[in-house]
Amino acid sequence: MAELTGKACLVTGGSRGIGRAIALELGRQGAFVAVGYAHNEAAAEEVAAEIAKSGGKAFAFGCDVQDPAAIEPAVAGVVERLGKIDVLVNNAGITRDRSLAKMSSEEWDAVLQTNLSSVFHLTALVLPHMVKAAYGRIINISSVIGIHGNFGQANYAAAKAGIIGFTKSAALELARKGVTVNAIAPGFIETEMIAAMPDEVRARILEKIPMGRFGRPEEIAQAVAFLVSNGEYITGQVITIDGGMYT
Repeated sequence: MAELTGKACLVTGGSRGIGRAIALELGRQGAFVAVGYAHNEAAAEEVAAEIAKSGGKAFAFGCDVQDPAAIEPAVAGVVERLGKIDVLVNNAGITRDRSLAKMSSEEWDAVLQTNLSSVFHLTALVLPHMVKAAYGRIINISSVIGIHGNFGQANYAAAKAGIIGFTKSAALELARKGVTVNAIAPGFIETEMIAAMPDEVRARILEKIPMGRFGRPEEIAQAVAFLVSNGEYITGQVITIDGGMYT
């Protein structure tokens, strides 16, 4: 299966979890993937090597998306190597969980800058290339927390809700230019964060998921691949995925 042969893809936060699964799936489908990382170069290199081992093309690139000054040279380096950017997956994100009464301004700013402001900065930088080509696919990874909220995650919820608003507005502006913009809002997905939760917390979460299981990173990756390869007429949409449930 090589539906994305010839497409150049940039995936932020691609060294682990959901981002890793997305990078691997795009590579499997024939894309040339730039695997972004902030700190764990070794993990990103492993993802790139796995893509190459399966017959694809990939390389790791460092970029701390919390720092606007670091984004421009990183994107320029990716464009220089790939020659273009057809697909942007804004996946990078962090959590700094704390109740509002205890949350510091630094914890607020770190999450908003990393999870939301980076989406704007990256999109603004890749957009000229996409508009020039009259083709582009932008996928923003939001969260159901941005829709429903969650105790101790006001910063995270605000950032992820902001991604949804950004996606809908950008989609309206860019559709006529051949660029689609969509968001995926995962629920609780089997990642390192979920694995580190106490068993009683995991049990309480599972009780609220209709299918009785957590979602899997590969399910998010498959949704991304669909929107990238088959989503020509889909834009401004938010797909929620929780425990295998698509709504």
